[in-house]
Amino acid sequence: MTTYYYAVASQRFLLEEEPLDEVLKERRRYYHEQEKEIDFWLIKQPAFLAAPELASVNENCPKPSAAVVSTDKVFITWLKLRLEYIATGEFEVPLTSVNDPLSSLAAA
Repeated sequence: MTTYYYAVASQRFLLEEEPLDEVLKERRRYYHEQEKEIDFWLIKQPAFLAAPELASVNENCPKPSAAVVSTDKVFITWLKLRLEYIATGEFEVPLTSVNDPLSSLAAA
């Protein structure tokens, strides 16, 4: 099983009100310099929130939502400290109703 950590909030907050794009660009640059593989993803309307195991998180998150998902717990903890008004948590894959932890419910 793989554990994924997430930081979730409304799309408006993450994508418009906060400089998340700058944060993720800096993180990508750092990973490139360290020759480290990318282990974080930005997902609009993340499908994992539809899993029964995360129903309470889904109910309390403003819609439409967006999430940064990572296998690095420290990065998500740092995002929580940096952005404050986000929910964080973790889940293990496979979830009962979601096969792909990085899938989106947003229309393509």
